[in-house]
Amino acid sequence: MSTTQNFEYQKKQIPKKIQTIGLALFLIGLITVGIGYITDTTRVAFNNIIIFSFLTSIGLGSLFLVAIEYLGGAVWSTPFRRVPEFLSATLLLLPFIVLPLLFSMGNIFHWLHPEVMNADKILKSKAPYLDITFFIIRVAAFIVIWILFYLLITRNSKKQDIVNDQSLTKKNIKLSAVFIPFFALTISFTAIDWLMSLEPHWFSTIYGVYYFSGSVLAALAASTIIIVLLNENGYLVKGLKPDHYYSLGALLFAFTNFWAYIAFSQYLLIWYANLPEETFWFLQRWDGNWIIISIGLIFIRFVIPYFGLLSQPSKMNPKRLLIMSSVILFAHWYDLYWLAMPNYSKDGFILGWQELGFILFAVGLIMLIFNFMAKKNNLVPIGDPKLKRGIDFRL
Repeated sequence: MSTTQNFEYQKKQIPKKIQTIGLALFLIGLITVGIGYITDTTRVAFNNIIIFSFLTSIGLGSLFLVAIEYLGGAVWSTPFRRVPEFLSATLLLLPFIVLPLLFSMGNIFHWLHPEVMNADKILKSKAPYLDITFFIIRVAAFIVIWILFYLLITRNSKKQDIVNDQSLTKKNIKLSAVFIPFFALTISFTAIDWLMSLEPHWFSTIYGVYYFSGSVLAALAASTIIIVLLNENGYLVKGLKPDHYYSLGALLFAFTNFWAYIAFSQYLLIWYANLPEETFWFLQRWDGNWIIISIGLIFIRFVIPYFGLLSQPSKMNPKRLLIMSSVILFAHWYDLYWLAMPNYSKDGFILGWQELGFILFAVGLIMLIFNFMAKKNNLVPIGDPKLKRGIDFRL
């Protein structure tokens, strides 16, 4: 298909084997999760929090990338904007991911028990916020807001393929400007609600920023993997150059450094102040064999992607981008595991079929969502007025 913008694009169907693999992973993961909820509800609920936070990162982080493109007027990312658009459809399934958690919250959050709340002065001071009704209202409101913005922004983008109306781009710019403040607030409170409140005596004023940096990295990594695979196999428009890959690699490198800056700042401030009510959270992650996970986090979350993406050629190499993006995506799950699971297993880290089941479930779900969206829509926003400039983009 070609348009008045003078570019070459032929819509192709993604091979059925991708859907088959995604469905197999999803079903194996779903069965494993179901068995886990029957045999060990608490452990599986903690894993559910990790995967809910992980899928929220992919969906909400991807919608953030779309919104930033519109607000910044970026052109280099336009040829493959549909990839984060499709990934942001993950938001539509979050209600089903969070529902089991709402029925097992008593096994996860000890502040939910009145006898604990009333006997603890610190928790009593936080009681207005740590309220089950208010908690559920926040969760529901956040998901509704995310889905609403997703539907509005992506509807205009897809409609533009048909009508070629440039005013739809302006509408999405306005929607994106409204979305960003909501994004900043809701992603921060989501991190506080589901992760930081697992240990309600501890707090960090930059916890929301920490989760934000990881979420954008995860969304960038997932998008980069799909973009490289699609482009290398001829599913996107012709004319994309290593310059486009470089921009993706540069963003991955930049947010890797940003995450490290936030993580180190959080640790340094707590270490320097040396207040018992703050330091115990880090000390817990240095006890027993948790020290292995903590040290490993430094390498897998920062050292490996930093040196893997440091040089300019590495940012433009599709194979290197695939490897580093895969490492970053796994590192985000690893990071969330490090944040959540010490509250379940204080004696040391545990890895078993329950954790593996949730990983398979998440990977399969993302594959199915993307495949479903790719069948129904163009993989390239052919009606976007910036598309031709995006294809011609050069550093």
